[in-house]
Amino acid sequence: MKRSTTNTGRSRRAASRSGDAKNDSQRPGLPLGRPWKPTKEQLEAARSKLLKDVIAPGLDVLFCGINPGLYSAATGHHFARPGNRFWPTLFAAGFTPRLFTGFDDRSLLDLGLGITNLCARTTPTADELTREELLEGGRILRRKVLRYQPRFLAVVGLTAFRVAFDDRTAAGGRQPETIGGTTVWLLPNPSGLNAHHQPAQLRTMFAELRAAL
Repeated sequence: MKRSTTNTGRSRRAASRSGDAKNDSQRPGLPLGRPWKPTKEQLEAARSKLLKDVIAPGLDVLFCGINPGLYSAATGHHFARPGNRFWPTLFAAGFTPRLFTGFDDRSLLDLGLGITNLCARTTPTADELTREELLEGGRILRRKVLRYQPRFLAVVGLTAFRVAFDDRTAAGGRQPETIGGTTVWLLPNPSGLNAHHQPAQLRTMFAELRAAL
């Protein structure tokens, strides 16, 4: 992966990661970053929680999920549910040096990577989001990208992208329009509930993005 960041940029990202980690959600009594399983009560209470972005200026890739699920909101980490294929796919495509879990999400900043979401509202499934929420999420995401200026924005969720960006014909891969100087890339939703794309297909499509860096 090509690196366009300077030592100062890397230090800034590392400092940002360190500061975020101090405020990161974790289960009482467990070390920061150690995986834990939320209870049913914690999952239900997560409906009212927000999930903090993993973000810094000048990233190589800012990945964008659809919205936090209950498991991720409860733990305070992105793509945290064990059955989600995001982390295995990142590793298989060469983005990470080892297999991460959601509890390693802040470590992405050291690799020039980050995570945000189209919509902030936590739901059991993304299907509960309204069209209006997705459209507003697209507007908020554009402003965020213009502020942080990643080289690539990678949205993981074809259907959500088509609604949020009002483009019914959008296909996976590089998109024709940019956001400022940021290249937009569309990828499938890695959720285990997405039966349309199997692990080998996900790996290939994520690897195409990595090769473009």
